[in-house]
Amino acid sequence: MSVLRSLLAWLSVPLLCMCALPFYILRPFNPDNNRLLGWTIARVGRLILGMKRPLEGAHNLPGDRPVVVIANHQYNDDLFVMADLMPPHTVTVGKQALIWLPFFGQVFWLGGNVMLNRADSRKSVAAMQKISNAITQDSKSLWVFPEGTRSKGRGLQTFKKGAFYAAVTSGAPIVMICNAQYRNKTTAGCGKREPVAIRILPPVETAGLTIQDVPELIQRCRQQMAEAIAAL
Repeated sequence: MSVLRSLLAWLSVPLLCMCALPFYILRPFNPDNNRLLGWTIARVGRLILGMKRPLEGAHNLPGDRPVVVIANHQYNDDLFVMADLMPPHTVTVGKQALIWLPFFGQVFWLGGNVMLNRADSRKSVAAMQKISNAITQDSKSLWVFPEGTRSKGRGLQTFKKGAFYAAVTSGAPIVMICNAQYRNKTTAGCGKREPVAIRILPPVETAGLTIQDVPELIQRCRQQMAEAIAAL
């Protein structure tokens, strides 16, 4: 039953993206498309999976100014756990190869999200600089998984610098979204997923910081996230 739930949840993603595609075409590169689609995908996915998502600290996610959101990344199912927490006008970062995924890739591109070519570091740096300018000039928020890859529930990995450079150069606060370690376990009976708790930490202000402060900022944020995850 759990396998069927998971299959149906993931089948809903391209279906919802297909339904959303006309709206993305009508207002291309509008980042609020991402928030609305993320909200729908997460709610539908959790409903199918039977997953509860206890949430602490929702008031720590500002809705009136651009922020850089960082979150720990464990599985692809993080899409169902967290995608409905996007602030207004949010873009995300993903691999360039995502564009080839049916429907999802097309709405990801039309949402104005940042597509990184990890094989070319110069282009990746230029892309992050572009989004830093968008935070400042267009009041967009940025959502990043700073680990860069899935941890599969084995604790926080090393953080990459891109999100922190974007926060410091734009002066945007960093908001940390911490989801509890999970391993896609199911409860007995009808195969519902076990709950995954989330805690949103108070914003870390970056105004007045410089590039030289980035290593300490990364260490501080990673430590706070590790402590919060361990407490969930």
